[in-house]
Amino acid sequence: MAWNPRLEAEHLKSVHPAENPLNCYEVEKIKMSGQFGFMAKIGATPQAVAVLNDQPYLFTILIVVLVVLILQSVLIWFIHHATMKPEQKKKKKDPKDAKKPGGKPPAAR
Repeated sequence: MAWNPRLEAEHLKSVHPAENPLNCYEVEKIKMSGQFGFMAKIGATPQAVAVLNDQPYLFTILIVVLVVLILQSVLIWFIHHATMKPEQKKKKKDPKDAKKPGGKPPAAR
């Protein structure tokens, strides 16, 4: 069954306040408030927005990790490209070896 934010909000309202990590009355306020309210528009749950508003360093860590992974991928590609043997590299085609247009293919001669 797919996740439904309305059912999640209704479930949080029905849970005893002592068991609810957010206050059961705060679910409606969290949706678009705070520094990370834009995350709700791209699919973050109210709980995720509340955590980001409470602990903004998590968002910074996420961005840093993504940047490091991208840089690591570029470094791995560069090492792969730089250490290829000459016979593994694609050879450039010379314009002299290009076939003349309009000629018959070898099998039709």
